Amino acid sequence: MRHRFQQQTTLGITPISEVKFPLRSRDELPPVLMALQHIFITPELNEQVFALLEKKIVESKKKTGRRGMDLWHILVLAVIRHTLDTNWDRLEHIANYDVLLRKILGVHVEKFGIEEIEFAYQTMVDNVSLIDDELLHQINLIVVEHGHNLLKKKTKK
Repeated sequence: MRHRFQQQTTLGITPISEVKFPLRSRDELPPVLMALQHIFITPELNEQVFALLEKKIVESKKKTGRRGMDLWHILVLAVIRHTLDTNWDRLEHIANYDVLLRKILGVHVEKFGIEEIEFAYQTMVDNVSLIDDELLHQINLIVVEHGHNLLKKKTKK
């Protein structure tokens, strides 16, 4: 049984909406993580993206059994894997040790000795591979349309 993602307000975990990014970084990862943060905090965009994810991943599954990865985690890891054009081993490494990515995933613990979530290799392979290129393309179209609408609103003022 999968869930979208609802970040618990836990001591030591930075809310996804409050994650700060290095603005002078020339790496390709921070802009992508900023876009994912925008998807997460924008209700209409969030709803459209998660509706696509639920239709593709959750709809045909039984609502019994153990809880699967959250749809948010699957989306973020799939986007990162395609952005970096990387293999599963590197994805596992950055999912478990890159602080900025873990903050966007909503699992990085700053302090207080709370046990952090770790993503196992096979779990990532089994779940992230559920998002194919077609689904990413559909999500991309939604995000681009949303971006165009933002620009239209700014030019009308």
